[in-house]
Amino acid sequence: MSGSGTTADDPPLQTAVWRLRSRACWTDAAALLEPHAAKDPAAALQRTALLTERCLYTGEGWTDAEDALRSAEALARSDDERGGAACERGHLAYASTLLGVRDRADEASVALSRAAALLAPAAPGRPLLDFRRGLIAQNIADSPESARAAYRRAHAGATARGDELLLSFTWRHLASLALQEGELAEARHGFSESLRIREELGYLVGTAPALISLAEAEPEPEAARLRAEAGRLFRLLGGVPTWLAPRIGVPAPRPAAAS
Repeated sequence: MSGSGTTADDPPLQTAVWRLRSRACWTDAAALLEPHAAKDPAAALQRTALLTERCLYTGEGWTDAEDALRSAEALARSDDERGGAACERGHLAYASTLLGVRDRADEASVALSRAAALLAPAAPGRPLLDFRRGLIAQNIADSPESARAAYRRAHAGATARGDELLLSFTWRHLASLALQEGELAEARHGFSESLRIREELGYLVGTAPALISLAEAEPEPEAARLRAEAGRLFRLLGGVPTWLAPRIGVPAPRPAAAS
């Protein structure tokens, strides 16, 4: 799931879903979509994406996400819909593997390959698919060059479609590759762009990770200031993303307040 925040032209439902999602209230956002998700493939896919994001940020809710995914797969009819569902299956399997819940790396790769076969090059979901293939390459296959190529395709597609939130992710991950290679100026620029976009969109749950990433490329005392701000947001949202806790140096409370 990407999305670019809300505008004055968005339907009230999407505005409400975005506001809840951006504040780590994925379960509440998914509940708003539930009446529509029973028959509408797009709503079913969006609901799946919300619940998968909850898994990735909290390490909880796997059964709910799996159930939503199966429902979305059952409703899919067109190649775009089936490709979108396959992309979500790949992302859920990736999240499970990344967080050490269960090794589903093979399932993730197969699902994303299926999505690539179903989605046309110009399909709306292609940039997100490219980004997720980059995640697999970077974090599971340990292939930074393949990851960079996938992120660049995703970045170009997100730029063409005006998907600001996806751009915040591609900027951040391209910057992380630059940081690994010691390219501090490039890394600092990418992390700064990611943080700027997330702050402008009001994507609160994604702001602390962006602050921490930028801190890794900044000298002291600026790095300390960024980490302190990330810690404040982390506590404000009830300890999500949970995997950020060791990098902030604070205990991760139970995320009940962020549901």
